[in-house]
Amino acid sequence: MPRRSKGARLQLKAARRNKSRRITHRATWIIRDNGRDISTGCAADEIATAERKLKDYIASKYTPKRRVRHIDDIPIADVLSIYLDVQLDKLRNRSNVDSESDDTIPAIRKFKKRIERLNEWWGAKMLGEVNGEACRSYTKKRGKRGGSRRDLEDLRAAIGHHAAEGYHREIVKISLPEKGEPRDKWLTRNDAAKLIWICWRYREMQKMSRGSLKGIRMPTGKRPLRHLARFILLGIYSGSRAGAIAAASPIPAVGRSYVDLERGRYYRRKQGSAKTNKRQPTVPIPLRLLAHLRRWHRIDPEAKHFVEFNGRPVTSVKTAFKSAVKLAGLGPGISPHTLRHTAATWLMQRGADPWQAAGYLGMSLEVLLNTYGHHHPDYLSDAVEKITMRESTGERKAHISGAGSGAVIPLRRNNS
Repeated sequence: MPRRSKGARLQLKAARRNKSRRITHRATWIIRDNGRDISTGCAADEIATAERKLKDYIASKYTPKRRVRHIDDIPIADVLSIYLDVQLDKLRNRSNVDSESDDTIPAIRKFKKRIERLNEWWGAKMLGEVNGEACRSYTKKRGKRGGSRRDLEDLRAAIGHHAAEGYHREIVKISLPEKGEPRDKWLTRNDAAKLIWICWRYREMQKMSRGSLKGIRMPTGKRPLRHLARFILLGIYSGSRAGAIAAASPIPAVGRSYVDLERGRYYRRKQGSAKTNKRQPTVPIPLRLLAHLRRWHRIDPEAKHFVEFNGRPVTSVKTAFKSAVKLAGLGPGISPHTLRHTAATWLMQRGADPWQAAGYLGMSLEVLLNTYGHHHPDYLSDAVEKITMRESTGERKAHISGAGSGAVIPLRRNNS
């Protein structure tokens, strides 16, 4: 009787040496599966990465059933797996990356983590078990960490895709928790100027290892936050999302957001990418920002992106931005997306036409008015003016004549 297979597992392949005992091949982790060895490319101390590759390998071996079944016979793991494959292809095409490097893209990395969380809780359950109680249990399980609504929105989308493909015909409802209050954190002009100044002037600190200053932290010639100064200016004056700012380029190419320096137009949607619910309309560039962009291009005409770090385009500035905010002493709750809130707030404070402001920012008029409308100088101004106006003689007589039919007679003004 043949021995039962141990299944796919990690094994550390020992280092190889030549006749003089010098190492020619370092020790690496491999995946052993039914007599086959699959290289992970991970060194002995990269166990976490090797484990993730084992997990991906096991997941890739599983093929969900793609045929019509009753929801009581469909594991939610199948629903999530089918949706994961489709969405990853879309995200990779949008970001112009292959499957080997997709974890370097924040949107793809976050999406994978959300599907992984969903699979841990829902994967073993059947589609027919999805109901309000199960959704509330998941929300409770997530607890203070939050994010349950976003996770359940992914689950709803996965179930919707499964139904649209014709793999089930019953209706499955997802019960979402209440939406949180919209963020209204924004920067004043002084806050923005301080943040930009900190990013431009900050020098990396390093502890001296020798000499009379040994052990003392001293500033070096490295300026690790300078690229953020450009990012902040682009974010505040264009109101664009972080992805469009990072992809902004003076050179048109697939995967980039093209900035036409001659005509002063910002094509925020990356070339070659499909339209999404996140509106990214082409907009004219404000003259002050356009002057900066042209100057940056003159300084380094070979640069492919306006925001680069060590000669390479940035994919995320969250860590650097957090450091800059802390150095500037601006308090909690400020992230790269705050720049977009700031642009919307400034537009409203300066009395911009709401319809044009919404078009410039790439958001709906309803969202703009509901979230930022109270900053507009004309906000409820007509109501404030009318509530204190004195009644005209004609209006007063009309009230008095209607008293017999139950109308209320306005009180006389007490001059005492």
